[in-house]
Amino acid sequence: MRKLLFSAVLAFAFSTAVQAGGLMTNTNYHIAFDRMFARGATTEIDAAYSNPAGLAWGHEGWQLSLNFQKPWQNRDIETTIPHFLANPQLGYAGYDIHQKFNGKASAPIVPALFASYKKDNWAFSAMIGIVGSGGFVKYEEGIPMFNVMTMGKIFEQSVTAHMANPQSPIITPEMYDINSEVKGKQYIYGGQINITRKINDYFSAAIGLRANYYDGYNRGFVNATTKQQLGGQQLMDLQLDVTQRAWGFAPIVSIDYHQGPLTIAARYEFRAKLNTKNDTKALNVTMMGQQIDIKGMAEQMGNEATLKTLAAAAGDQMAEKIKNYMPDEHVRYDMPSLFVVAAGYEFTPKLRAALEYHFFDDKHAKMADDRQKTLDHGTHEILAGIEYDISKKFTISCGGQRTDYGITDEYQQNTSFACDSYSVGLGGAWNITEKMRLNFSYFCSLYSDYTHNQQKYLGTPYAGKDVYSRTNHVVGVGLDYKF
Repeated sequence: MRKLLFSAVLAFAFSTAVQAGGLMTNTNYHIAFDRMFARGATTEIDAAYSNPAGLAWGHEGWQLSLNFQKPWQNRDIETTIPHFLANPQLGYAGYDIHQKFNGKASAPIVPALFASYKKDNWAFSAMIGIVGSGGFVKYEEGIPMFNVMTMGKIFEQSVTAHMANPQSPIITPEMYDINSEVKGKQYIYGGQINITRKINDYFSAAIGLRANYYDGYNRGFVNATTKQQLGGQQLMDLQLDVTQRAWGFAPIVSIDYHQGPLTIAARYEFRAKLNTKNDTKALNVTMMGQQIDIKGMAEQMGNEATLKTLAAAAGDQMAEKIKNYMPDEHVRYDMPSLFVVAAGYEFTPKLRAALEYHFFDDKHAKMADDRQKTLDHGTHEILAGIEYDISKKFTISCGGQRTDYGITDEYQQNTSFACDSYSVGLGGAWNITEKMRLNFSYFCSLYSDYTHNQQKYLGTPYAGKDVYSRTNHVVGVGLDYKF
């Protein structure tokens, strides 16, 4: 009995394992990126992030830029498990699961602020924004691994009780309702400063530092109750509420070659170690009237003694998984190192184009449970963009990006999954005055669905699959000002 209860809690805790930061590193802070993408060779104000060394060739004096973006995203999971829990010996044909779990990801208006000052051969710049992830995700009907595990545990326990007492009923999914919800938040706020030096007529270099602050939580519950005509009895109630926060720092170096219409630039951002600390507000389970308050056990016995008790009841592997949610435990969500190389060319005074490459070294950015080791490779991105001045007042631009994650079946989780994508963006700029420019943009990402087939779904004897799909849309507006 206790093993079943512990396993239910552990399965619940593991199911809400949050999103890792590495594959969600943001690069779209300035609206010029949203409408063109390839900005790694820019010498304008957005170079404070995209190409700090390029500011050596930029505006003499002060520049400021304030940007606002509004994203919308869905993260959906479609689960199919035919004849789940089928047991011929008991005469039960099983329960067919075919359900789409809709995850709605949202964020309020996302701001970013840029500033730079250049005098002669020196430039100083800063940027503040949301540098990793950035938003909320909510599954109002829970997630598959949440609900499926609950159904499996209820069935397993009722069968055990029936074998001991044939008068005890076997409880199947048709006999009860599940009310569940999973939601999470993940923001990585960043503040960056840079110092740029023009070395000679063609070369410049910059050094910088970004401070990153991780703020996230994982909250969820599942409550299974028999249908009203069967008495409305509570079968299971699981609760999890954990907040995680941490600071991390990343040095940044960049170089820039600029001659006539050609600019070639490179940038390297070092890995930022984010070692979060848990603030566990709830971690407990009630099943068939029996309650286990793991958080309370940890407060009385300490984490180490509690984990040993859990290991004895449910195994070392399960105890290792729940460690990530114990009070005051530390969990890693590093931001990966990033290498960028870009080239920009001005074909005419009105027409400009750029090509860019990104490599995020996700395999060496530590994640919870060393999940980074399951990746085939780090993230590769290729970006291209073009910009054209219709007149002195108006500019239009467009761009595209291909993102290739090294995702594998072992990496994918219901609460944290990735899909390779193509992104397209377009927009323009209005030079209101010689000093003031208004940028506006729209971009969307077109994701490839990822199908995860499992011969033993979540370790059960039943075959099933999850199909992961995503959508993403962003609109933005920003104002640049030169002093």
